[in-house]
Amino acid sequence: MKKLPVYAVLTLTALLMLYPLLWLIGASFKENSEIYSSMWFMPRSFDFDVYRRAWRTGTGFTMGHYFLNTFRVIVPKTVFAAVSSVLTAYGFARFDFPMKRLFFGLLMGGMFMPAIVTVMPMYLLWSRLGLLDTYIPLTLPSLFACEGMFVFILIQFFKGVPREFDEAARIDGCGTLRTLVYVLVPCIRPAIISVAVFTFLWTMNDFLTPLIMINSTEKYTLSLALRISVDSTGQGYEERKVIAMSVIGLIPSIAVFALAQKKFVSGITAGGLTG
Repeated sequence: MKKLPVYAVLTLTALLMLYPLLWLIGASFKENSEIYSSMWFMPRSFDFDVYRRAWRTGTGFTMGHYFLNTFRVIVPKTVFAAVSSVLTAYGFARFDFPMKRLFFGLLMGGMFMPAIVTVMPMYLLWSRLGLLDTYIPLTLPSLFACEGMFVFILIQFFKGVPREFDEAARIDGCGTLRTLVYVLVPCIRPAIISVAVFTFLWTMNDFLTPLIMINSTEKYTLSLALRISVDSTGQGYEERKVIAMSVIGLIPSIAVFALAQKKFVSGITAGGLTG
């Protein structure tokens, strides 16, 4: 009974946090006039045919096509980001090399650089290489540990693993790479999952980079598909259809977070304690 007020407050807070999602789902069944006339999430009626129309998008391609395009970017980018960040963090955490502090300072400095600053140089680079309107500009940079935050988090985890583990692995005949793969990676698995989840969510929500690098409608990612489903004048389109597309587009992100929630939360909290 003593914890009842605490549970009541937590339940109320959870409902407040979930209300925007509930409103989004409810708004997918509302007419345009009803969307702006009421803050209540429950619609007057349920017309599930809107989700069939939302899946077709009206752009000439279905949402399944745009999902496939999006995952063509997400899967390699997530793998590249995880592998490159682990290797880079391993080097900074476990080895000494010339100008190590300088390189680490440059890496950390990159964390404070606004992403918009690099858009024009990256566009010019990929344009001169003739790789615009492909998925290479969206995936290849992740192969070079371009997210300093991921490297920093992993470094803290590596520092939390005793060096005696490395020494024991060497005694057993493991080299540098085998020590990383078979000894250290299992110890920092929550951090690697956190990196993968962050990369997945950020890529799923990314609008600006695909907008600049991709020109063909058939190669658009889901975020761009949502945008072209809206009339450029802001009038004359069915808003609940676009909202229904947004609801469908949220399903992979919610599913990934739900499946990786335990490891994701432990990775973030353990990283904070280690740092």
